[in-house]
Amino acid sequence: MKQRKNKELSSKDLSELVAKGMAEKKGLDIAILDLRNVKNSITDFFVICSGNSDTQIDALASSIEDEVYKVSQTEPWQKEGKANGEWILIDYVDVVAHIFNKDRRQHYDLEELWGDAVVTHFEDSVA
Repeated sequence: MKQRKNKELSSKDLSELVAKGMAEKKGLDIAILDLRNVKNSITDFFVICSGNSDTQIDALASSIEDEVYKVSQTEPWQKEGKANGEWILIDYVDVVAHIFNKDRRQHYDLEELWGDAVVTHFEDSVA
């Protein structure tokens, strides 16, 4: 079931591409959660950020897809939430991007829910 068109791109590299796409459109508080050593995790990485408006959240989602495709020619396996603008999920199987408005992010608090994950803030991980 796990398929990636570009076999050379690791899930860690993909997570950093997703974070770079978020940073391109000024995503707020970008966090990369490494779930590879978390029991019962559903993916290798979550990459999470917040946006200030529906327009920015939509732009963040488009930027992620553009950045990943530009480097790896990989399309998302699944996308959810574009219609409501509060939480967009972009699933690349090994990496899942979550783009929240600030209230939804606080409400769902994925960083706390996946508290066993190693969390890296994007500014600290990628030059």
